[in-house]
Amino acid sequence: MRHADRMAGSGTAGSGGSVHGVGGVNGIGGQQPVGVRATAARYALLPLRIFLGVTFVYAGIDKLTDSAFLSDSGTGSIGALMRQVRDSSALPWMVDQALKDPTAFGYVMAYGELAVGLGILVGLLSRLAAFGGALISLSLWLTVSWQSDPYYYGNDLAYLMAWLPLVLAGAPYLSLDVAISKRRRRQGSQLFT
Repeated sequence: MRHADRMAGSGTAGSGGSVHGVGGVNGIGGQQPVGVRATAARYALLPLRIFLGVTFVYAGIDKLTDSAFLSDSGTGSIGALMRQVRDSSALPWMVDQALKDPTAFGYVMAYGELAVGLGILVGLLSRLAAFGGALISLSLWLTVSWQSDPYYYGNDLAYLMAWLPLVLAGAPYLSLDVAISKRRRRQGSQLFT
């Protein structure tokens, strides 16, 4: 362990620190953690952003390029899927809403997934994008995946849980949100100099 890592992680459990590592977000006594651990902590959400972003972009494109999916009826259509899960879903009234115009609902889902995926990948309005992803995953869990038994076989619940850290933290690194924020601060400081 490097000296800087050892210093950032030193302390006793009773002093608010951690015997085995960095204690808290800001380290011990307000010090910023340094070294490999700090870098890993800083970029910890990046793999999640990439996975969810790519997955949702792919899902949106897959729906938009599948003419069978965007049909009101027929094998593989959004309409057939909604009719199949209607009686086993937690919210049949939500499925009924989708069944009023399945094709329009399919387009909304596809473009929603595409927008969420792109937003989280580039980090633009990242908390809003993550919230949108969480809502999509929640609605799919309560409708399409609800009948999964045991519940953890339904992957939409796992996606919902994966979105929550991004709803809370956003995209604090390697994102357009950060670039825009820095630019606004620079412009604001120039106004008052």
